[in-house]
Amino acid sequence: MEKYVVVIGGVLSGIGKGIATASIGRILTEYGYKTTAIKIDPYINYDAGTLRPTEHGEVWVTNDGGEIDQDLGSYERFIGIDIPKSNNITTGQIYKTIIDRERQGEYLGKTVQFIPHIPDEIKRRIRVSAKDYDITLIEIGGTVGDYENIPFLFAIKGIEREIGKENMVYVLITFLPIPSHIGEMKTKPTQQAIKLLQENGIIPDIILCRGREPLDDVRRQKIETYANIKRDFVISAPDIELVYDVPINFEHENLGKKIMDKLCLPHKEKPNWTEWQTSIERIKNPNASVKVGICGKYVDIGDFSLKDAYISINESLLHAGAKLGIKPKICWIDSKDVEQKGAEIIKEYDSIIIPGGFGATGIEGKILTIQYVREHNIPFLGLCLGMQLAAVEYARNVANLKEAHSTEVDEHTPYPICSLLPSQKKLLQDSLYGATMRLGAYAAYLEPGTKVYDLYKQEGRIEKDMQKSLSPERLGYMAYKEDRTEYIIERHRHRYEVTPKYEELLASKGIIFSGHHYRSDGVKLAEFLELPGHTFFVATQSHPEFMSRFLNPAPLFLGLLKAAI
Repeated sequence: MEKYVVVIGGVLSGIGKGIATASIGRILTEYGYKTTAIKIDPYINYDAGTLRPTEHGEVWVTNDGGEIDQDLGSYERFIGIDIPKSNNITTGQIYKTIIDRERQGEYLGKTVQFIPHIPDEIKRRIRVSAKDYDITLIEIGGTVGDYENIPFLFAIKGIEREIGKENMVYVLITFLPIPSHIGEMKTKPTQQAIKLLQENGIIPDIILCRGREPLDDVRRQKIETYANIKRDFVISAPDIELVYDVPINFEHENLGKKIMDKLCLPHKEKPNWTEWQTSIERIKNPNASVKVGICGKYVDIGDFSLKDAYISINESLLHAGAKLGIKPKICWIDSKDVEQKGAEIIKEYDSIIIPGGFGATGIEGKILTIQYVREHNIPFLGLCLGMQLAAVEYARNVANLKEAHSTEVDEHTPYPICSLLPSQKKLLQDSLYGATMRLGAYAAYLEPGTKVYDLYKQEGRIEKDMQKSLSPERLGYMAYKEDRTEYIIERHRHRYEVTPKYEELLASKGIIFSGHHYRSDGVKLAEFLELPGHTFFVATQSHPEFMSRFLNPAPLFLGLLKAAI
């Protein structure tokens, strides 16, 4: 029988539903259960692909090419599994599917209505994602009381009716503020959230109480009385320094056992948190620290939005630091400041990352930054756009092609070092922007003896059986190289590439293109580049931050921190 844990937010958004869901997933995995997670986003957008990073945070990319809310990244990092794009459900997807069916005559002339068609489609999608798993977590985005949540709460209640309450656990994550003029933790907003949830026919089984301070007995008693649930199921979730501490904190109150008891499940295995806690300890008590500068464009609206825009890079550095016992002190550099003040402002950093991005804003500042780190032997990692600009900088200042550029920024450059993928031209002409980039997992064949090859080899990331490492639907995107058996897999999200015809010229000037993807038409696309003799100058067209896990860091981030130290 299918089992579900439904996570719902109360009081306000941004209280950590994604981390709580991911932490519960990790706990249940430690108890021996095959666990997955679904994120429901009530917005009308079909997916997160066309949302600005400053609007909605980072866009997470799945192996099968989904552009998803960043919470799916938290699930993957904590649980340690790859999650498909079907595990993200939006209001836009639901309505588009039903309207498309109606236009195709699939309802045979019947009236299409909110009930039953909308809830039925929601339930169908949930059950498809839950198939083959012991327990499925469902995080419903937004806050209870939002109009847009109602269809999803109704559908969840329908699943409960069909499978029985013993197979469904509701977790309400709420917030307990401490108003500065009172100095006392208040439960009234939580009481209101419980009331709103009950109006949808749902009584929470467990309440996770977020707050600046731990929950005390007085507040726990109030919530117990108001919610009519035993105080053992009112769990304290205070602010903590490190998100990877959250599952440990939950286990102090036996959250995993309480959920399994509610679901009538045995405790299959005894959790072993040794490796997890060792990694946490290395983060909190490192042997050394390094300053890592991230030079991006989404940095001029405050630190809060900044971290969300590049959250996977931030977490990947933490993962690598946890393995090495190094604390990465992450600093944010506005590439527009480099344009105005000069690249000298980055000389204080031990390493530099140029992340992905789109558009012309701040581009010259990034190029100046790359030139500075190349000439001053500062460890450098370029990601996606960062690799393209590394090629442009080298063409300008080493190959003496002074007007070299990417056609994304300068359509009329005489030296288009980076250009639009041929498959993208018609899509952009037709204004088809959603889910049309080169998205998802692609294979790259690495050159033995290169720094990139050695890093992936050391971390056991070299693959040899493409049939096993990729799902059947993704194999169609992979071109085989008959004389090569070893390859790596990374995820992508881009429209522009290093132009193949300029590779030979750049290589003759010293760049090593250390990995390629081979298309079925025989064209090879540059996936990695590096500079010999430099402490660490590596760039990739991919986004390795999307495949970094807390206990299994991405190789390139490990290499960067090793070089920085």
